[in-house]
Amino acid sequence: MAAIPKEKPSRADEARAQFARYKADVKARGKPFYPYAMFHDTIMSLVVVTVIIGLAAIWKWSAWGMIHDPTHKGILGPEVDPPADPGTTSFVPRPDWYFYFLFYLLRIFKWPESVFLGTIGVPTIALVLLIGLPFLDRRRVRRPSARPVAMVAAVLTIVSMGVLTWKGATAKEALASEVIQDVPRWASTEHLPASALPGAKLFATAGCTACHTYAGSGGSNLGAPDLTAIGSRNLGIQFQINHLKCPSCVNPGSPMPPFASLGDARLRQLAIFLESSKGTH
Repeated sequence: MAAIPKEKPSRADEARAQFARYKADVKARGKPFYPYAMFHDTIMSLVVVTVIIGLAAIWKWSAWGMIHDPTHKGILGPEVDPPADPGTTSFVPRPDWYFYFLFYLLRIFKWPESVFLGTIGVPTIALVLLIGLPFLDRRRVRRPSARPVAMVAAVLTIVSMGVLTWKGATAKEALASEVIQDVPRWASTEHLPASALPGAKLFATAGCTACHTYAGSGGSNLGAPDLTAIGSRNLGIQFQINHLKCPSCVNPGSPMPPFASLGDARLRQLAIFLESSKGTH
């Protein structure tokens, strides 16, 4: 009677058998750090360094380009950004991309009573759960189907982080402060001329109301005076410009910071607005 030929093992069976032999060998003899772990770490380090060098070369080459302009926007951005404008009033600071999720989280918990949750509460709770996960789940089973709670938690975390990061990256910010909404009221109640309106908008967006008050807007800090009727003192346009450029030079001991970075044109606009503010209602 002819012998029945043995069925050739499948690739999956061979892989399982090889892995079983590997685990038995490791359990019996162990694996020395050299060359096994050291070889793996060396290869991975070379891969990481190669990727970094490659990205740096692409960034440098595409930014510099054939026109040799370091401000040219290449594939990964320009080599250098344009010079910053220290007198800007429309700059909206934004975090790096890996903090976008926290950036948008603060937009959700934006009220003073709840901002603690966005800055400390939620991130701290998530970090504590992440640190405690190995101590809470000590099962040996690694199959995803056997760990539904862990898998659902991981998927929800990844999805929530991704959504918050995307929302933070695409969030639109107002280029002017909320005080600018009061400018039409100022013009009406204070009878400001048309020539004073550019300075009024600049006063609202340059942060002046952080210390000064004007027609009920802003807050008085560090003893800063109300400027609603500053024009009634008839100090003059040039005096206002000099004071804005260097407050401590005109008024020794003044805690007001200098605003020379705004430039002469914008300082004149502010001076015209201040001189036009007579406090008339």
